[in-house]
Amino acid sequence: MPDLAASRKLRVSLPDQNLLAALEPSAGVELFLWDLSGPAPEGRIDLLVPPYMGKPDGLAALEGVDVGLVQSQSIGYDGVADVLPDGCVFANAAGVHETSTAELALGMMIASQRGMADFARNQATGTWDNRMRPSLADRRVLLVGYGGVGKAIEARLLPFETEVTRLASRGRDDERGRIHGIDSLFEQLPLHDIVVVSVPLSEQTRHLVDNRFLAAMADGALLVNVARGPVADTEALLRETASGRLRAALDVTDPEPLPRDHPLWKVPGVLITPHVGGASSAMLPRVARLIRKQIGLLQAGQEPVNVVLGGAAGGSS
Repeated sequence: MPDLAASRKLRVSLPDQNLLAALEPSAGVELFLWDLSGPAPEGRIDLLVPPYMGKPDGLAALEGVDVGLVQSQSIGYDGVADVLPDGCVFANAAGVHETSTAELALGMMIASQRGMADFARNQATGTWDNRMRPSLADRRVLLVGYGGVGKAIEARLLPFETEVTRLASRGRDDERGRIHGIDSLFEQLPLHDIVVVSVPLSEQTRHLVDNRFLAAMADGALLVNVARGPVADTEALLRETASGRLRAALDVTDPEPLPRDHPLWKVPGVLITPHVGGASSAMLPRVARLIRKQIGLLQAGQEPVNVVLGGAAGGSS
């Protein structure tokens, strides 16, 4: 990356006014708006931020545009490699959404365990049902995926007096003990009351949560999916939850949005949120912080962080 400090202004394209307002003007930086619709701005774009939750196909608008770094506002980047024009460097938003996603995952676990959806329905009818329900405390929780989101979920689970098991793509040890590899998945699934999935979507993880995965879970266990919808086989999930054998808390579905007449909406024991893991007030300050960091690195002629496509990977992911 060239050192731009002594040459020209670093040109940064942002998708909306909120993000523009969150980035205070700084010397040597030109901020402007482009949401990938309409004609591309003229001249080189040193750093471009696409709209949040936009489909990867939108990046086709960059064809023929002189772009240096594309800074996504999402952690996942499935499908981006298929449409990202040659020469573009793509960075994901590792470090932005972990806090908010872990907060939602924990909330969904508590809501599912303590019956919050039932209480909301009972309130509408004035029904007083104070049956004892399972706690989150003392539950055995398996984290399938131990990247930034998995680690953030673990940090919030431990104070709730849970027993947490970590499982990642490869086995290893850290200061807390063993992180199991994916080869231990079917050994671990039956041993846990709650299974939280936070893996990235890839050809290896597509339909990871399938008939075999779900059949291996203990009766009455709770599946929490804060990864991507296609990580789970929807038909297999529907069968296991509709039978009442398993429960689920889903922030992501396949298809998405979930059609209003889809039977999954009405299954008792299934809690669905509309892919809002990162969509909270925690997002804007963190994505602005990441963009400011990238701007500083580019101005200094250093490699950006979080690069996942089109260059040497850097930063945390």
